[in-house]
Amino acid sequence: MMIFHTIEGRVVPAVTTDQMREIDRIAIEETGPNLFQMMENAGRNLAGLATDRLGADWQRAKVVVLAGTRGNGGGGICAARHLANRGADVTLVTADPAGLSEVTRWQYEIYRHTRGAITDDGSQLDADIILDALIGYGLRSAPRGRTAELIRWANASPAPLLALDVPSGVDSTSGETPGEMVHAKWTLTLALPKTGLLPRLTGELYLGDIGIPEETYRRAGIDLTSPFGAAFVIPLVATPL
Repeated sequence: MMIFHTIEGRVVPAVTTDQMREIDRIAIEETGPNLFQMMENAGRNLAGLATDRLGADWQRAKVVVLAGTRGNGGGGICAARHLANRGADVTLVTADPAGLSEVTRWQYEIYRHTRGAITDDGSQLDADIILDALIGYGLRSAPRGRTAELIRWANASPAPLLALDVPSGVDSTSGETPGEMVHAKWTLTLALPKTGLLPRLTGELYLGDIGIPEETYRRAGIDLTSPFGAAFVIPLVATPL
């Protein structure tokens, strides 16, 4: 078991997959923010962290975004849009364009109006950074089909990988990896760290604020005071209990 804390030593509670699903449910059904708002916040934070990691030449970098069909994919597509809007060289690769959920489809349609590229075949792409938004905390079994192929391609690329929420292929509760998994150099987890985010799986770990109010956490039985201060993304440290 891991304890997660800020670089100043402030402990941040970790949650299981089921607890995070309940937090999302309470936010969407009771307190807000809604799914569109949380996805927008996640994507903007991911774009910002990507530019930070790329450094001063980020606009010259080739960014490839791998997006799944559900909420994690929507966050990745949103990040692709923010990067494209700022002049970055972005290419979006979706695991299943025909299977996008409603909210993720909305993000896809917005992205189509940017200067960013879209391709169904990322195998020949060059990249300076790859954003992994394929699965997130919703892993139910070993990645299969197109998703597994994209994970293998990303891992074979020399480009560093930045994962959104949970590296794809990692069980967010246990840290188990039943099949292919993304070998992330950095992970931006959302709202709260997940219990399965073991340091050997995540690379450098960051926490992103997606706008969930403290009352939402209280209704989910979690005592939390925001660790963010004036920031929207903060580094986290994980240490064994």
